[in-house]
Amino acid sequence: MESAGDTAVIIPAKDEAARIAATVRAARTLPGVDLVVVVDDGSSDGTGDAARAAGARVVRHSRNQGKAAAMETGAEAVGLLDEGREHPRHLLFLDADLTETAKDAGPLIEPVRAGDADMSIAVFPANRVKLGGHGFVVKLARDGIHRITGFTAAQPLNGQRCLTRPAFEAARPLAAGFGVETGLTIDLLRAGFRVVEVEVPLAHRATGNDLKAQMHRAKQFKDVARALAAREPVVRRGLETLRPPR
Repeated sequence: MESAGDTAVIIPAKDEAARIAATVRAARTLPGVDLVVVVDDGSSDGTGDAARAAGARVVRHSRNQGKAAAMETGAEAVGLLDEGREHPRHLLFLDADLTETAKDAGPLIEPVRAGDADMSIAVFPANRVKLGGHGFVVKLARDGIHRITGFTAAQPLNGQRCLTRPAFEAARPLAAGFGVETGLTIDLLRAGFRVVEVEVPLAHRATGNDLKAQMHRAKQFKDVARALAAREPVVRRGLETLRPPR
């Protein structure tokens, strides 16, 4: 078992000025966390300033590059800060809108720190799962992961994950955009890494059902489908037949 100061929190964030400070402050209280890195992914508000004031190291993308790119940027920043350390920090990825509930993410780190898992995935309790949509994207991801690996994920799109540095590097390059969680799970399981799910009392805001939320969900569906297609030839061929002729 490793000593204190073995974990870095990475928080991809876009236009989260109203929530990011509370999330950072809560993340900094987690046992063994001695570094919080916020990747400001092209925000148009004061996300970066709020995160920095709350005690995070901030890396900024000049334009929005998506969640996967923000995760890679954050991991690279931690890697630079890890130079000279005997052991690289574990990487705990948290969403920017968790606010005060981020203080309860500790159980995600424990199986990774103990050497019992290479990646842990959060499962939110049923009373904290806020589904704004109809579950189509979740079903797509869950069924695809199961088809390819045999693993049935309770919450396949949950972005709260803790990984060892070797596991993270083995999954690079990450699947683009909102397909990142689906790709991560498949790639690590296929490579023989150990993946566990851990129930943690976290919560974030629901996506909703307005036009903006529906567009967000459509983008999620597209990104997850692409991640699956890249890893499953049958799906890839099916998607190709849907393309209009040139």
